[in-house]
Amino acid sequence: MRVHDLRHHEFERILLIKPSAVGDVVHALPVLAKLRQRYPKARIDWMLTPHIAELIGHHPAISNVVLFQREAYGKPWKNWSKSTSGFLGMISDLRQANYDLVVDLHGQFRSAFFALVTGASTRIGFDRPRRSVRRAGRPLPKQAFVHGWTGAREGSWLAYTHRIPLPTLDAHAAERYLWLGKMLGFDEESPDFSMPVPAIAEAWVRKILEENGAQKKPLAFLAPGTLWETKHWPAESFAQVADYFLGKGWAVVLGGSGKDRAVCQRVRAAAPGAIDLSGKTSVSELAALIRRAEMCVTNDSGPMHMAAALGSPLVAIFGPTDPLWVGPFGQPASVVRAGLPCSPCYLRRISECPFGHACMKQVTPAQVIGRIEMLLGKTVGAGA
Repeated sequence: MRVHDLRHHEFERILLIKPSAVGDVVHALPVLAKLRQRYPKARIDWMLTPHIAELIGHHPAISNVVLFQREAYGKPWKNWSKSTSGFLGMISDLRQANYDLVVDLHGQFRSAFFALVTGASTRIGFDRPRRSVRRAGRPLPKQAFVHGWTGAREGSWLAYTHRIPLPTLDAHAAERYLWLGKMLGFDEESPDFSMPVPAIAEAWVRKILEENGAQKKPLAFLAPGTLWETKHWPAESFAQVADYFLGKGWAVVLGGSGKDRAVCQRVRAAAPGAIDLSGKTSVSELAALIRRAEMCVTNDSGPMHMAAALGSPLVAIFGPTDPLWVGPFGQPASVVRAGLPCSPCYLRRISECPFGHACMKQVTPAQVIGRIEMLLGKTVGAGA
């Protein structure tokens, strides 16, 4: 089918592939909304990992969730029979769904493989990286093109019948995903990041806050954990921000996954009044906490993008990554940076940094607190 004809074709069975991570899935929410608006009667399924499906699966634009059991399929040596049968069963289900359109926003070999095995006549994904695009129109270090997004990877573009062109790299991830709209005829209205939060998750938050005597207090949510070593803002700095809120009569909740528990415990030890819920929440409960919060403070991470999507006031601390590409969408004032010439660098490990992690260490608690007060429009107080 020619690209011109795609704009006028009425697809009936659509699969969206963007299984993880939380921030990337949040960036794809506007594509889901546009697909539903463009094809109101279509079956629209989304391939998601189970822990993210627990939240996103409630979205009214989704017809069905296709669960991608990454943990089960990715380690067949642990249980060869179960892993193989589950993987083959998933392939069979994808074939039987008879999709006529697959949109792969993940752009790696694995996601392209799933797109191909559906047998869909139309499979859309990003084009491969090109040298002209890699220049990005501004000076960036080579690591940015290794760890940052530059197009489809691992030969995935070979599985697509139609490829989304890459006019530039100087665009936010959510904007890049919506380049799909030129092919399918999306309207040009503002992107819709609506994220449903289940009532049971909101009830859990009310219960937790009540148990900790915090139900009637304004809430600050702090997420100090990240996957990259170089994105970490010091735990001691987070603790000073927590103490600031506690001193104003706010409740402070520390959140994140189980992997973030160690850093959250360090913050909690330095700010004893904080409530540590790291590793104790589902994605839905995390979203409910963030939506309840009057202010969120985080490194560049999934909670940041959830806060931006949910409309919660936010301060995001950036160092090695580029807020133009992966910052809180439409909220440049939420970003706090040291503004060093070596940043962004996209180095993942602190041992690789020749400047001693200066881009994060030079962001001071006073700067972050000042931005908090600016965004709230007044000095933070118990009645804020």
